[in-house]
Amino acid sequence: MSNSYQVGMSVRRRVLGDAHVDRAEAARTDIDEPFQKLITEGAWGTVWASDGISDRERSMLTLALLAALGNFDEIPMHIRATARTGASKQDVLEAFQHVAIYAGVPRANHALKLAKQTYAEMENDQSG
Repeated sequence: MSNSYQVGMSVRRRVLGDAHVDRAEAARTDIDEPFQKLITEGAWGTVWASDGISDRERSMLTLALLAALGNFDEIPMHIRATARTGASKQDVLEAFQHVAIYAGVPRANHALKLAKQTYAEMENDQSG
């Protein structure tokens, strides 16, 4: 494996948590293996591995971009990651307010709905 892949797996585990990565790896097939390699090297081994900005800032940017582009399926995963990136609920709210102004209220509204559901699940998991 390439160095960017190894770095990417380390960063991916740090940000998303071992349980998430282990589930994703267990579900990997021949069909999605090239894609998994691509995102591990590119997203996690390059972009998320950069020390140009903090994980907190990167988390906020990622959530805002996902919402702005309507890529809602990824939002719960990245909300869960805020527990490890240091992005607070207030940070997420600020990011989604920017989305509302610059990309549209309906997208920000849907992203907030997903964030509320995911935070509730996270709190329920902690108390149960």
